Amino acid sequence: MTEPLRIAMWSGPRNLSTALMRAFENRRDAAVIDEPFYGAYLAMTGARHPLRERVLATQSTDAAAVVETLLGPVPGGRAIFYQKHMTHHMVASIPRDWMARCRNAFLIRAPEAVLASYAAKRDRRSLEEIGFVTQWELFEAEAARLGAAPPVIEASDIRADPRRALTALCAALGIPFDAAMLRWPPGSRPTDGAWAPAWYDAVERSTGFAPPAAEATMDDLDAASRAIAQAARPYYERLARYALRSLIASGSPAP
Repeated sequence: MTEPLRIAMWSGPRNLSTALMRAFENRRDAAVIDEPFYGAYLAMTGARHPLRERVLATQSTDAAAVVETLLGPVPGGRAIFYQKHMTHHMVASIPRDWMARCRNAFLIRAPEAVLASYAAKRDRRSLEEIGFVTQWELFEAEAARLGAAPPVIEASDIRADPRRALTALCAALGIPFDAAMLRWPPGSRPTDGAWAPAWYDAVERSTGFAPPAAEATMDDLDAASRAIAQAARPYYERLARYALRSLIASGSPAP
């Protein structure tokens, strides 16, 4: 029996991550899971997030049990198991060795844009909660394990040319591009996390990736958000050096 491909996509919040999950879920060969460590993160940290109690009631708070799910049978017996992960959920007490069983990729977005979107949803915010530091740590560890950079995709590149960007991403992941990834039916999904009512209003109205729009700049942020974005920017810039932009621009397959 062929081992399924487990794709762990690592991003911070407000990074186009749910839309990208929609794209993979619209493939016939893929199953998805939405932020499986969220419950464990909330239980371990005591973080006060929207719909906290609902998340804790609907997700396992046992990180080891979550890992078993991620490495276990794929829902529906699909060939691809797409896992949407938030980097800030990976606190030190959550194991990471299971990642070696997955093909890990990294979704990035400029921190100014992340903070502008995040601040519109949540009053409390911090460098830790937007995940850039941990995202770089995970990237470094995976690059060391592989001996090469794992795939990095920029959210703005996906919005600018979804077909070309997703073709490049799929090539880097070793799977064929599927045009079904470009459009999906509107509405919620049974696979959406319990936090969806607080965060997913825009994606539930969507039927595809939104067209490019002007992103927020540092000048658009209040002082608190600007300080966080400035602290996050060096980590973002390190990751952005590995983005698949040359592959997207050329339209050529991954090596």
